[in-house]
Amino acid sequence: MASMLSFSPPPHMKPMVSPLPSSIGGTHFEKKLRHSVISQVATEPRVTVPVRWTETAQPDGTGTGQISAWTSVRQERWAGELSVEGKIPLWLDGTYLRNGPGQWNIDQHHFRHLFDGYATLVRVSFNKGRVSAGHRQVESDAYKAARKNRRLCFREFSETPKTNNFLSYVSELASLFSGSSLTDNANTGVIQLGDGRVLCLTETTKGSIQIDPNTLDTIGRFQYTDSLGGFIHSAHPIVTESEFLTLLPDLVRPGYIVARMESGSNERKVIGRVNCRGGPAPGWVHSFPVTENYVIVPEMPLRYCVQNLLRAEPTPLYKFEWHPESGSYMHVMCKASGKIVASVEVPPFVTFHFINAYEEKDEQGRATAIIADCCEHNGDASILDLLRLKNLRSSTGLDVLPDARVGRFRIPLDGYPIGELDAALDPEEHGRGMDMCSINPAYLGKKYRYAYACGARRPCNFPNTLTKIDLLTKRAKNWHEDGAVPSEPFFVSRPGATREDDGVLISIVSAKNGGGYALVLDASSFKEIARAKFPYGLPYGLHGCWVPTSKGVEKTSML
Repeated sequence: MASMLSFSPPPHMKPMVSPLPSSIGGTHFEKKLRHSVISQVATEPRVTVPVRWTETAQPDGTGTGQISAWTSVRQERWAGELSVEGKIPLWLDGTYLRNGPGQWNIDQHHFRHLFDGYATLVRVSFNKGRVSAGHRQVESDAYKAARKNRRLCFREFSETPKTNNFLSYVSELASLFSGSSLTDNANTGVIQLGDGRVLCLTETTKGSIQIDPNTLDTIGRFQYTDSLGGFIHSAHPIVTESEFLTLLPDLVRPGYIVARMESGSNERKVIGRVNCRGGPAPGWVHSFPVTENYVIVPEMPLRYCVQNLLRAEPTPLYKFEWHPESGSYMHVMCKASGKIVASVEVPPFVTFHFINAYEEKDEQGRATAIIADCCEHNGDASILDLLRLKNLRSSTGLDVLPDARVGRFRIPLDGYPIGELDAALDPEEHGRGMDMCSINPAYLGKKYRYAYACGARRPCNFPNTLTKIDLLTKRAKNWHEDGAVPSEPFFVSRPGATREDDGVLISIVSAKNGGGYALVLDASSFKEIARAKFPYGLPYGLHGCWVPTSKGVEKTSML
């Protein structure tokens, strides 16, 4: 295996400033501020100071004995060739990109929550049976400011910049209302648009950052050229060769804007709007599903809370509040017309990630209902607080991971006002753990059989298996390695495949001994084909994408 290489920090990217949002929240708050005592928006000072890195494993890949999943990345960047155990399929030709929070400290200031960490982008490239890899920090304004100032400068998921006095606190609130203090730390997902551009994303609109998939260089902030504005959007848009679909929650007039951006464009256009049916604010929409003809807009009782956004210290539900009395709803919008064709009440639910959806049809081919599947936490919002880093780093051996299931919604399209929510299979099949899901993308919005996700072997405090769900037989196959923490299993189809599960799954795994590797499973048998070892373990990551060599990634080394 190639020896570990260390690089000097890159030159700083010139800031790309987005225009102030003009709708969906921005204008309303700006008017309030004009009549207040606040006259200026706080700005962030820029002073060059390095960030301290936390070592997690030895350069030879043997590990330190401490799992790397919940420790900060060892260094800002690395690249090299990986040693392979097993045999990589020769048809596997392209790059797996994975994004996630990977830097959880600024010197001696340690972040609270998994979702606070600065984005670490990982690249694993496959070509003719060989594997090369690299990782690099995403150069967001939030990350660069922290590196220069040796302190938090933007609002992260659970962290707020410290203020020295009342006036600085008022000024910081002004920057919150204008959106300037919200983070652009794009640490959630990575997608490839239909035109080949690759974006790292988070839940703030400004946290849409374009990167080079070959070098992992940060190119700059992705500028939306429309006037929709808005501070937040779904962290998981629906992306195809032809379009990008997203939801923009409206915190002022509670509801959601459904928008489309065509491939090659930076302009989002409104398809339609959904008004919330309950509660003081929209429900959280981390993700949402679509079918061939419809966009499904979920309205959870876990709702955004402006008051919690203003707090200096987090509540157990952070920027959200639990409002079971407000009801839970599923709305169905026609993609073509923007009209609402169904809006039904469903049992209370909590989900980060929808798996897929499709249309049930009668003998004449008319859609009679929508089936939508998700990783559902049994209506238990406590999962958010259990993702504090102190909880993840504890090794008590207690079984504290809340139960989860494949939640299956059935949404009637005949006007009936009530929908159904049940488990699609016995949760014991996957250890009552269920999150970080993927499918064969050729089945997006269509009837499908297989889903892949992280499950559980109990006792545990976090999902610790990979699982293949067969929605036809209602059974699951599971992969597990003692003490390891695997990340999202990402499906890559074999070229020319005709079976839904003909391909491989790629997951980056944090090993028990502190090392780490990219795992390749046969998607059909769910058995290990190969693993490619990193020189040291990497932090846990969230979501990834596949970039074929023929579409945007050159066959060159990152060295």
